[in-house]
Amino acid sequence: MITLYGIKNCDTMQKAFKWLDAKKINYEFHNYKELGINKATLELWLKHFPTDKLVNTKSTTYRALTDAEKASITNKSKAIALMMKNTSLIKRPVWDLGDDKFFLGWDEKEVSKLF
Repeated sequence: MITLYGIKNCDTMQKAFKWLDAKKINYEFHNYKELGINKATLELWLKHFPTDKLVNTKSTTYRALTDAEKASITNKSKAIALMMKNTSLIKRPVWDLGDDKFFLGWDEKEVSKLF
């Protein structure tokens, strides 16, 4: 089963939902704005994605961080703490395709190759 992680009202997430629904692909949605995200999940993702890719440095939330907080993103444990505290910092969507396979973001062409 595919698990899609993100925030329900995000435009990028809406594209992913519509694409999955149109292809009739079953998935679970983990809304980390409501449910939060745990340290173990973030640690797993950071085995697959570099910190500077998992943290959405273009987000309003990132821009609101202090310079010290932005600089701390290079430290995995500090980045994890920031993402747990501010889930909007996490790039969306994170695709858990099962079997330790993950994809980050939305690119219809690339996502199509995965299915």
